Amino acid sequence: MSYSLSAACCWIILAAILAAIPSNDNHWRRAYLLMMLGAPILVWVYVQEGVWWGLVFTVAAASVFRWPLRYLFAWMVRQVTRRAD
Repeated sequence: MSYSLSAACCWIILAAILAAIPSNDNHWRRAYLLMMLGAPILVWVYVQEGVWWGLVFTVAAASVFRWPLRYLFAWMVRQVTRRAD
């Protein structure tokens, strides 16, 4: 297994551990940390392993960030459907 896939697997394990620990801010600080660590790993996986493994890690990361992605999608819909004042 390459270093990039090893780092991606460690990132997934870290995300699972951080999700299991209770939080006062609904895990948002941990989500920001995971985003900061996960973005370079995602690029690394795409460059080193190719598109298919990159897509696998993208889907895994999206499953970790399902609530932030839902809020982002809702914000984007509000921006598009907002009437011009």
